[in-house]
Amino acid sequence: MDGMKAAKRRKITDKSVPNALAQLPEFAEDSQMYQSLLEMEKKLDWTMNRKKVEVQDALARNPTTVRTLRLFLSHTVSGQPWQTGEAGAEGVNFETGQGIPAWSLKVEGRLLELPNQRARDRVPPRKFSTLIKRMIVELDRDPTLYPDGNVVEWPRGPTIQQPLDGFTIRRTGDQPTKMRLIIYLEQTPEQYKVAPDLGNILGIKEESRVGIIQAMWNYIKINGLQDKTDRRRIRADDYLRPIFGGEGIMFHQLPELVNRYLMPPDPVVIHYFINPAQVPPERPSAWDIEVKMEDTSLKNRIMVTVQSSKDSMSDLTKLDDEIALLSQSLHNSHTKRQFLQSFARDPTNFIQMWLASQSRDLESVLGSGPSEGATIRAEELRRSDFFRLPWVEEAVAVHEGLRLASRGMQ
Repeated sequence: MDGMKAAKRRKITDKSVPNALAQLPEFAEDSQMYQSLLEMEKKLDWTMNRKKVEVQDALARNPTTVRTLRLFLSHTVSGQPWQTGEAGAEGVNFETGQGIPAWSLKVEGRLLELPNQRARDRVPPRKFSTLIKRMIVELDRDPTLYPDGNVVEWPRGPTIQQPLDGFTIRRTGDQPTKMRLIIYLEQTPEQYKVAPDLGNILGIKEESRVGIIQAMWNYIKINGLQDKTDRRRIRADDYLRPIFGGEGIMFHQLPELVNRYLMPPDPVVIHYFINPAQVPPERPSAWDIEVKMEDTSLKNRIMVTVQSSKDSMSDLTKLDDEIALLSQSLHNSHTKRQFLQSFARDPTNFIQMWLASQSRDLESVLGSGPSEGATIRAEELRRSDFFRLPWVEEAVAVHEGLRLASRGMQ
């Protein structure tokens, strides 16, 4: 019963038209059109499967884009002589710090929105602290006058930290101060600086590891440096000979070779000046920095497309099942049509051939059962022309020969 249920559940996949039916004049044109549609469907299925693989590959590689990080620097001052006037010294509280001349530096950053971006494609912007690995602020002050530290560093810790939109640094003092901000960016994929020896050949200064290897491979292909006999070997030209350290290397050694010429990228360095004796500017100073990061907007659109394609594939599968059922029904109708046409042309001969066919089928069924043919009508078989066929004499001779041989052995 389980086998029968499994057979019933088996899906019908054949969608072809019977050849005999396709060759009939009244169905020739429609059959040709249907066959053309099947060929077009095969090509379309192949294209869709290829695009599906490309989309899955794009999702696995995490699509990237270049965004603009706008950095804002501003400062405020408090307790300065031009703010407190003559009563400044009297209002100083050394315990609470109130009235002591001081200044505060504020560092903020945000990603600029993409132009012409649809509202539904917008995602919450990343915080400034998630876009940098480390930030160092160096203050150009006399350490004997200001012992509270002239280097401020914010490193991203190994533990999860609360994302921040900016940082504020507060220091006491009333002297003009020069400072330098050193920012190490967090980029996706990881960027590397290429040593000049290799960078001048490839024409790149900073790129991801995969991008540098790809540029190296493009240089090899353009200049025909791949050995024609052994395709695994890369020959060196005059420029690559110092890089390879010889006349050539094997293909699998390229990544290791490229790694030797990779260095950490240069940080972003910004200079800023604070003069507490002057009124701070009303507007902050701004710098634009390009950052390579994961394109979440494109990834989300791809995911939506993939999800909609899954729904479409479900609908297409249902339509394919319906077409297969209709094709099977067409096959069955064609078989019935041939049956009735044969009967209409010669009823007597058709009935005799049909009864003979049914008799052979019945004999095969009963002969394979437990009775081994004992229930077949013996009288009809004896009177039948079955035993007058050419092979019967030979079969009887072989049987009698085997019987006599076995009797002689006894």
